[in-house]
Amino acid sequence: MSQRPAPEPPARLTRWEQRTEVPLFLAGLLFLAGYAVRVLTPHEAEPWNDLALALVWSTWLLFLVDYVTRLRLSGLGWRFPRVHWVDTVVLLLPLLRPLRMVKVYQAVQQRRDRPRLDLYARVMAYAGITAVLLGFAASLAVYHLELRAPDASIRTFGDAVWWACATLTTVGYGDATPVTFWGRVVAAGLMACGLALLGAVTGSFSSWLIQVFAREDEKRPPERG
Repeated sequence: MSQRPAPEPPARLTRWEQRTEVPLFLAGLLFLAGYAVRVLTPHEAEPWNDLALALVWSTWLLFLVDYVTRLRLSGLGWRFPRVHWVDTVVLLLPLLRPLRMVKVYQAVQQRRDRPRLDLYARVMAYAGITAVLLGFAASLAVYHLELRAPDASIRTFGDAVWWACATLTTVGYGDATPVTFWGRVVAAGLMACGLALLGAVTGSFSSWLIQVFAREDEKRPPERG
């Protein structure tokens, strides 16, 4: 039996997502910046901590408004959180907002015609940006969780960045590792994301090379017998 294609989203939902993609991406950067100030500056550093907290909550409210709007426009009702589970997780854990690039990668994979080469390039660029943002967010989270833990090997933000780089690239030197429960939860999530991002980049790059070689073969004149 042939698999039924996924239903197309309503036109109003598509227009909303197209219009809000860039503003929400910028809001995600502001959220990350506010969280970074909260983690990296001393608690007595005023008014920066209060401003950062206000920035974090105001950007999260934007994410909530976007989520509720898309829920209403989708026509799915309360099935929306189950169908769009990635968006639900991202709303609850805004540090994972770069994971929305999964939707872009799925759009490339589901195209039935021959995708344009620049579409593959966009996925690879998006995956690279996602890796940087996720690594930075995970570094902040782990540093915050491990800073006061006994026997912690991650004592500075530099240690946390080094750990995130080793984890995202699946190298895993082991010289800096989380020791707290929630720190290890963050580590497990970053490992999974690292594998997914590497798969997205590798798959897109391979498909891009196939498209290039196919077009070169089409341009080559046929050999004479």
